[in-house]
Amino acid sequence: MRLFVAVWPPPDVVDQLAAIERPARPGIRWTTEDQWHVTLRFLGEEEAERVKASLVQMRPTGRKPLVAQAGPALERLGPSILCVPVAGLDDLANAVQAATASLGARPDDRPFRGHLTIARARRGVNPRPPTPTPFSASWAVAEVTLVASALHPTGARYQVIERYPLGAS
Repeated sequence: MRLFVAVWPPPDVVDQLAAIERPARPGIRWTTEDQWHVTLRFLGEEEAERVKASLVQMRPTGRKPLVAQAGPALERLGPSILCVPVAGLDDLANAVQAATASLGARPDDRPFRGHLTIARARRGVNPRPPTPTPFSASWAVAEVTLVASALHPTGARYQVIERYPLGAS
């Protein structure tokens, strides 16, 4: 089973994301509301029960409420992704990484870069919109989710298989 750990924006932020103009452009596939999340760790093929047991042990640092801050504008991530950057989740991503270090695909050597993917582009197509697109939102992060992913021609389909509430410890 292909797994990842993520946080999801609340309905009001999803509504803001849905309001972003999505012009039809050759080579661009816009993501859908049910796909909007911030991946904290991609695990790939792994047994769900092993991951569940590891995430129960996760202990994010800090006692303040965790706030994700999206924006200030859409930007390009790598050659093929248009996204909204999301800040404020680094410590949580590190806690997830530490809890799942021995599981799944080897994590990237790059530092965590929180983002919500808005569109994907075919090779050679620039996903950036022709005019700058501002975006700003924030939300309190109340939980981390373990998600199963299934690939489909129209884009990945996700199913949350476990939820882990966050709280001050």
